[in-house]
Amino acid sequence: MERLQKFLAKAGVSSRRQAENLIRDGRVKVNGRVVREIGSKIDPRRDKVTLDNWEITAAEKKVYIMLNKPPRVITSLRDPAGRLKVTDLLKGVEERVYPVGRLDYLTEGLLLLTNDGELAYRLSHPSYEVDKTYIAVVRGNVGEKALGKLRGGIWLEDGPTRPALVKRLAGGKGWTKLEITIHEGKNRQVRRMCEAVGHPVLSLKRVRYGPLYLGDLASGAYRHLKPGELRALQTACRFN
Repeated sequence: MERLQKFLAKAGVSSRRQAENLIRDGRVKVNGRVVREIGSKIDPRRDKVTLDNWEITAAEKKVYIMLNKPPRVITSLRDPAGRLKVTDLLKGVEERVYPVGRLDYLTEGLLLLTNDGELAYRLSHPSYEVDKTYIAVVRGNVGEKALGKLRGGIWLEDGPTRPALVKRLAGGKGWTKLEITIHEGKNRQVRRMCEAVGHPVLSLKRVRYGPLYLGDLASGAYRHLKPGELRALQTACRFN
């Protein structure tokens, strides 16, 4: 027997945390019956599991992709407004994959997509402390006081952020370029941190996720991870 949310994650439907939301929303059925209880167990060999009436089977081939997400592309897999989705950029990828975490609509840069639910869960969960580095161009000239606040942690409406690594890279008339490294995943965290110290973000790009660097991958382009990159990523989140 296996927990339903773990089965969904292993099948490449979503991360384990997202699978719990799918179950709560009543979108998952087992043998034709809606199951809303987190922790329900199934027999993958005998039970028929569907999501939105589509049958789910265990993923056969694990896929790991790095995408340079352009701005004005969404990371959700569904959008009633019909906007361009990150999965629309994956021409030639036959396996169903989903993003690891999110980048908001205007943020660009390194996004991982996979059908490995357990790895996605570990990469997304703050307890594994996988660093993510962003280059932010913000409004105004950022002084030492604001830098100190960012480094020490900012109190946001959903709680405090943990201390961040922040470097001032460059600046000009009315703008500053910062390098910000965090290992949390609060919604729009870097943007809200900068707004909280009085320096709204003008542009934001993720350039590193754990041991992986975006490098010179073109905007909108993607590539499969190399074996060594995958091993380094697994090591970073203690995945055996």
